[in-house]
Amino acid sequence: MMFFRRLIRENAIRKPGLKWRVMLMLGAIISSLCLITFIPPIAPPTAQAQQPFTGTPAAKPAYFDRLLSVIDQDGNRLIELFKDIHQNPELAFMETRTSGIVAEELRALGYEVKTGVGQTGVVGILRNGDGPTVMYRADMDALPVEEETGLPYASTKRVVQADGSEVPVMHACGHDAHTTWLLGLAKAMAELQSEWNGTLILVAQPAEEGVRGAKAMVEDGLYTRHGVPVPDYLFAMHSAPGPTGIVASAPGIQTAGSDQIDVVFKGVGGHGSSPHLAKDPILMSAHAITQYQSIVARGINPQEAAVITVGSVQAGNAANVIPEESLLKLSLRWFKPEVRETMVRGIRSVNESIARAYGMPDDQLPTLIEKSGTTPMVNDAAVIDRINPQLANLVEANRLITNFPGTTGSEDAHLLKGDHDTIQFGFIFVGVAEPALFAKAQTEGKMVPFSNHNPNFQVDLNAIPFGTKVAAMMTIGFLQN
Repeated sequence: MMFFRRLIRENAIRKPGLKWRVMLMLGAIISSLCLITFIPPIAPPTAQAQQPFTGTPAAKPAYFDRLLSVIDQDGNRLIELFKDIHQNPELAFMETRTSGIVAEELRALGYEVKTGVGQTGVVGILRNGDGPTVMYRADMDALPVEEETGLPYASTKRVVQADGSEVPVMHACGHDAHTTWLLGLAKAMAELQSEWNGTLILVAQPAEEGVRGAKAMVEDGLYTRHGVPVPDYLFAMHSAPGPTGIVASAPGIQTAGSDQIDVVFKGVGGHGSSPHLAKDPILMSAHAITQYQSIVARGINPQEAAVITVGSVQAGNAANVIPEESLLKLSLRWFKPEVRETMVRGIRSVNESIARAYGMPDDQLPTLIEKSGTTPMVNDAAVIDRINPQLANLVEANRLITNFPGTTGSEDAHLLKGDHDTIQFGFIFVGVAEPALFAKAQTEGKMVPFSNHNPNFQVDLNAIPFGTKVAAMMTIGFLQN
């Protein structure tokens, strides 16, 4: 409990009864991963409570002070880059402007640059003699969210999607910070080449939202046609709405597997005044939405994590017309493949049973299309055990969370491994909320001041150089002979 007392004191939280909210906040920080707004953590039965770092910090390497100094001197430039990217967000596979900035910056620093990987992905390679090969990934895409932060550099962008609809666009999940951290890391590593050996690969990935981008890059020939070296280590980071200065780095399961599924119910259209002459796909969909939850409630062990969310229902255009079809967009979350199989099988069964009950023939039963998905993301313990003693020098042990439950958010960074199972993987979370804003939220009874994917999501500008330091400290530590 000492860690929580310190966190309360250091963030000026004084109101009685708030200690439990601070404890829950630690779960909220990690659960605010992209693809979801905040969902309290749901962990496998083996998950442990959140704990701070209790080991011994590593001896400070010779490059420690110089590395931090280089990043501090680059801080203003990085913040301006961040503001520019934030003001000009781009949706998945549309990141042409952002990828252009990344490519230009990397070329100027002497990196070998490959563009158009997985449509809009960028890869920069810096070879620095014999040694390990480390890949660091950042995602670039934004979300169809209308920004409400009121910041002077807030996004006002709108974009026309493939279906012709116009939507607002915002960096509501911190990918603008992730991209900026990558660019800061690129410069620091280029300037400190005398302090490391090996090959550094920087990946600016498109389309993390919907977990499609990493797979697209691999399928486009990341390691074959594009000739990117297979790394020994793969790293990535993600922003979270905890206070700037907090880092979470733990072994084991970090995020859940997920699936994005489209279900189409077919019916017979007709006049709204004569429903007996039609077969209403909207009504079928409504029954299905409620019955899906019985799959989780009655078909899966209560000790297992399982989520079925219907995030979109699309049907019809007029109040007095029963449409021919109804589209449901589903999101599934799971930790065990057998749980996923139970959910998918149950969804098919519910769909077909309801359609048959409404008299639909076999050739008009609902369709189920698996659009995209990812497996659970797992950190290698050996990698985290090397990272954390180094990070403890940067953030102090009481601000380094090293044990927490896996969460039902999802990621695709680990899919960059492709079929190279020997690549060792590490993924950490970085707090980006302005500490005073975080403390104010706590006194108001909130766990966090905002969640990811929220119109008010915002990154503390001090988190830009801080996150760069975290990325650099993690990366350079693995590029030592």
